[in-house]
Amino acid sequence: MRRRAFLNAAMALLAAPLAAEAQQAAKVARMGWLGTQSAGGPHLLAAFRQGLLELGYVEGRNVLIEYRYSAGMAEQLAALAAELVALKVDVIVAANTPAALAAKRATQAIPIVCPAFPDPVATGLVTSIARPGGNVTGLSFFGPELVGKRMELLKQAMPGISRVAVLMVPTDVAEGQGETTLKAGEVAARALGLRLQVVEARGPSDINRAFSDMTKEHAEALTVLGGRMLFEERKRVVELAAKTRLPAVYGLREYFEVGGLMAYGPNIQDLFRRAATYVDKILKGAKPGDLPVEQPTKFELVINLKTAKALGLTIPPSLLGRADQVIE
Repeated sequence: MRRRAFLNAAMALLAAPLAAEAQQAAKVARMGWLGTQSAGGPHLLAAFRQGLLELGYVEGRNVLIEYRYSAGMAEQLAALAAELVALKVDVIVAANTPAALAAKRATQAIPIVCPAFPDPVATGLVTSIARPGGNVTGLSFFGPELVGKRMELLKQAMPGISRVAVLMVPTDVAEGQGETTLKAGEVAARALGLRLQVVEARGPSDINRAFSDMTKEHAEALTVLGGRMLFEERKRVVELAAKTRLPAVYGLREYFEVGGLMAYGPNIQDLFRRAATYVDKILKGAKPGDLPVEQPTKFELVINLKTAKALGLTIPPSLLGRADQVIE
């Protein structure tokens, strides 16, 4: 009996490392990252990786990430999404709305997390913010009222202005992402006694012409309604605003970081970091359709006084006092 007990114990000891190794192998998650590899992508991916790390996920150890980029060509996203589906990844992280739409068309079974939806309901990615349904969820930075807030900031910085240009990508309106925002902007403009000049840019080649149109129509200030293309071309947008001497307010701090005058909105980098919590919940068994789309609760105002000085603009102390960050 003692001999049998000894052998059983020895076998158990030998089997323990193998069982532990098998258990460790079973914990390796496999996810897909689908994006367009935009100019703003690297720091957002880094933020997502940081979020994973904070939750105990180490790439190459207990999580593997399959990266698929369309090199800026949205029409290639469908084929790339199909590749990730064929690999049977556990979850797909879609870096932007076109990627999320491509992923949803490719699969209704694999969970999809989007770190920064502009308007997931309007684009048909989710049924509602509270109950997404289906296989898509994530975080949203949508806020139609924010465009009005940005116009208020321009009015406070330049009380005498009467005409504000709005630069936007028309396809965003066609997809439902910008229509509500534009309407909110029109309502806010009327309340502030401002006239809006809506200027469209479908692609990078339209940006110079757009600023030429603003100058011809005597725009006194500018706000940008977002759009992936404009975000990727943000440095040129900021440079043209400076060249045409148009004080501008943007919705993302990334414009401010390349010399933009002001930005007011949610921190997109933080949204990408927090998207890791959705991935974590899904890997632990949660259904994406049951995870409400999280909306931002904190917004930041950043002001670049170097740009203001170059424009000959004096920012009122009352506005500076509300800023979360000021570059002097």
